[in-house]
Amino acid sequence: MSAYHNNNTFWFEIVKQIPGQLGRAGIIHTPHGDIMTPAFMCVGTRGQVPFLSPEDLREIGAQAMLSNGYHLRNASPDIAREGGLAAWSKWNGPTLTDSGGFQVMSLGSGLGKVVSMEREKEVTNRKKEERLALVTETGIEFTDPVTKELDFIGPKESMEIQCRIGADIHMAFDELTSLADSYEYNVEALERTERWAQISLDEHRKHEYDLGYKQSLYGVLQGGRWEDLRRSTAKKMGQMDFDGYGLGGAFLKNNLGDILRWCNEELPEGKPRHLLGLSHPDDILIGSLMGADTFDCVAPSREARHGRIYTHDGYYALNKFKESDEVLEPGCDCPACQKGYTRKQLYAMLKSEDKPTRYEYFRLATQHNLRFIIRLTEEIRQAILEDRFEEYRDAFMARYYKKKAK
Repeated sequence: MSAYHNNNTFWFEIVKQIPGQLGRAGIIHTPHGDIMTPAFMCVGTRGQVPFLSPEDLREIGAQAMLSNGYHLRNASPDIAREGGLAAWSKWNGPTLTDSGGFQVMSLGSGLGKVVSMEREKEVTNRKKEERLALVTETGIEFTDPVTKELDFIGPKESMEIQCRIGADIHMAFDELTSLADSYEYNVEALERTERWAQISLDEHRKHEYDLGYKQSLYGVLQGGRWEDLRRSTAKKMGQMDFDGYGLGGAFLKNNLGDILRWCNEELPEGKPRHLLGLSHPDDILIGSLMGADTFDCVAPSREARHGRIYTHDGYYALNKFKESDEVLEPGCDCPACQKGYTRKQLYAMLKSEDKPTRYEYFRLATQHNLRFIIRLTEEIRQAILEDRFEEYRDAFMARYYKKKAK
């Protein structure tokens, strides 16, 4: 067992390694509680997972919540006055904030997080004249899509915002490139991200105890799909005084494992690593094997609201089972399944014109999907502890990807 200590308020210990692999089970100790890894962090972008109370999160075994500095930037002074994100949100458990770099990037190139396709030539950025964001050396100038006003976030501003929000873990400000960006542009952007990483560190250290407890900072690794860029930035970031690392980027599905391996073979073993923005079961299994400790994504809750239900046999559209008297997934331990809600009942609730009834569907379906992903990470952890990760992975994948749920 190895451990990385940081003032006894944030530290990471490795409990068990997958033999011959980068993956491990561990514990991230934070001022607001421990995170048993691998773990999935539920996304409460504005400090609350949509339609779920803190009690709802605890009921499904959630360990941590991720919120976003971009979306909470204007509320950050109020959050600071109330003692930080854990207290303000009433979650009172471990929290993480993203820097907002991804949200600002999406105003520019207009591309999402993952593109699942084989041919990169199909990927294009938004035309420059249509972009709402402009990258400069000191940060990103952007037009707020809601207020239509000009705004600016750079590494200094992002750290000030995040330290007011006061999550246990923050992300350094980075420039996320898209799959359409060239190698040459990725070199330029990566050099800028590395300069911003040092500014983020310097600024963060000024404010990390402003709310009375240690706030930790992860460096974010970019570099696109190129091994030389990924390894070189991992070496540089690994020598900097970060408390952990965020593994970022827009990935093609078939590159994910290699990219994580390139990064994690170079990063310090004894610091935690967070894979940003991915939650498909195969992504989590690959990430866990390749040394990622925590994960986050909005997909489970967002897809639940649109009637896409997760099961061990794949996902299904609830509207195809609107006459079924089965629960969402037989044997599931989420509140909806344990209370016996049928697919027929839940579909009727989804389509109800009564807002409270419809919102109750959102609550129950969100709990179901999040519980499915949380349970996956719990089972991965147990499999690592019992030296049977590969066996568990192969059995899960064979069932989940063999066919869609009947």
